[in-house]
Amino acid sequence: MTARSALVRAAKAGKIPKAEKTGGAVVSLGPIVSSSHLASGAMPVLSELEFGMILLDHAFERWMVRCMAAAGVPDLSPLDVLVLHTIAHRGRAKRVADICLVLNIEDTHLVTYSLKKLDGHKLLTSGKRGSEKTVSLTARGEAVVQRYRKVREGLLVKSVKSAGMDEKRLSEIAALMRALSGHYDQAARAAASL
Repeated sequence: MTARSALVRAAKAGKIPKAEKTGGAVVSLGPIVSSSHLASGAMPVLSELEFGMILLDHAFERWMVRCMAAAGVPDLSPLDVLVLHTIAHRGRAKRVADICLVLNIEDTHLVTYSLKKLDGHKLLTSGKRGSEKTVSLTARGEAVVQRYRKVREGLLVKSVKSAGMDEKRLSEIAALMRALSGHYDQAARAAASL
């Protein structure tokens, strides 16, 4: 299905607000948002972006959990999967602080709980770096992340590539998302002081 035909279908199903058909094409007359009261301010496009992030986040979390189940480890949360992949990154032992920093997580107990779950599945081994505990993957953990990678390549990467998405553009979007995360973090800090 092409992007145009998907847009036409969505408009016919009433899923695109304020859309009209013009010369065979569907033209959206406003941003697609989840909260019109947030889109009525000085930057409506930010609300449109936030709605896109909401949809992407939920789809990404669903994907991670189901891909991990297909790789042989059901019953993990999205955070558990992220923690496992962070530990696997570059094959080096990680401290809780390292994992929290990479994933931008303030609540260390969330990562600690994920580590207990992953350890319960025999995916992790513990070590020490100075006085601090570290974690790394067991052989089983390494096999699981490799199976996850194989499922991801076959289902997700193949699908995204066949959609003709420009890799340079995706990289630019990723950079923009990282930059925006800084703005959201700064705004969160400011809001905490109100």
